[in-house]
Amino acid sequence: MDDAGYMRLALELAAGGAGYTSPNPMVGAVLVKGGRIVGRGYHRRVGGPHAEVEAIADAGPEADGATLYVTLEPCNHHGRTPPCSEAVIRAGIAKVVVAMEDPNPHVTGGGIRRLEESGIEVVCGVCRDQALKLNEAFVKYVRTGLPWVVLKSAMTLDGRIATAGGDARWVSGAESRALVHRLRHRLDAILVGIGTVRADDPSLTARLPEGGGRDPVRIILDTGLSIDPAARVLHLESDAPTWIVCGRGVDEGRLEQVRKTGARCVVMDLDNGRVDLKALMRWLANQQVTSLLVEGGATVAGRFLACGLVDKVMFFYAPKILGGDDGVPLCRGRGPQKMSECLKVHDMQVRPVGEDILVEGYLNVSGI
Repeated sequence: MDDAGYMRLALELAAGGAGYTSPNPMVGAVLVKGGRIVGRGYHRRVGGPHAEVEAIADAGPEADGATLYVTLEPCNHHGRTPPCSEAVIRAGIAKVVVAMEDPNPHVTGGGIRRLEESGIEVVCGVCRDQALKLNEAFVKYVRTGLPWVVLKSAMTLDGRIATAGGDARWVSGAESRALVHRLRHRLDAILVGIGTVRADDPSLTARLPEGGGRDPVRIILDTGLSIDPAARVLHLESDAPTWIVCGRGVDEGRLEQVRKTGARCVVMDLDNGRVDLKALMRWLANQQVTSLLVEGGATVAGRFLACGLVDKVMFFYAPKILGGDDGVPLCRGRGPQKMSECLKVHDMQVRPVGEDILVEGYLNVSGI
């Protein structure tokens, strides 16, 4: 097996930490000696051992003289755990193959320099693109100080997310819904507007087909704090919190009523009568929310797109045609007057998910 083959194994290991490592990245490591894999490891959870340390422990004495394949540059600073560069040096590893440098501008290159100063050969850039995509949320967060935003929607072939009466159960099929639950598990937070809460009374949890899953932080945009205190999202048995984002000047009695349910009320400035989304993104980043799934309705989707806050879109098209012109469109609000002003989607991929078709692509490349 060549360097790329071993690195792909390390990337597969890294993906095992999806949903559990934030605000840290997902990292995998493989130790190879004499053409044999002698150690494997990945970062399993925030605060836990890093991938390199796990792989070295797995290899034991065999780590001496081995080659380490790791998906991210070994850290060279004290955080929740000691520097991995020192663990690599102590283990007697002879060569390190790195997929990508640390994207944090304050520390990038430090781990590689420390290894090279210790006489360890370092090769960087093997499977870099795959490593970047695996940790695209982390990369944007550390480079820009803002969360990675994914806009997800399910719609008919004629672009409607609900009927005129608001019925949206179910637009997409079971396979698509299962994929979305995996996405919820993987990302830090999920956001909808109060209109979605009123129409669907959702739980906004991550329910994996095999059971388990990590619930995202639930964020409800509710400018006037009109949420029904009996709403399901306020009464869940979940380790993740619910945050209700409202505007300044809401009634103190309403604030207290909602807080008694255990939800957190976040009071934000307004922009044209609605919660200032750009200010909200900065606030979320300060709460170490590195990634956000926007599942809101047409108004929320339109506002996020208009504000230039969406990094990636995931649109599920069901084999259905609503017909007519009275259904709910993907977006509400004013759009551009010219086709030349449309948002451009790049790196687009199209694939089947059950009977549905998933179209996904990127809008923002800021920080990536």
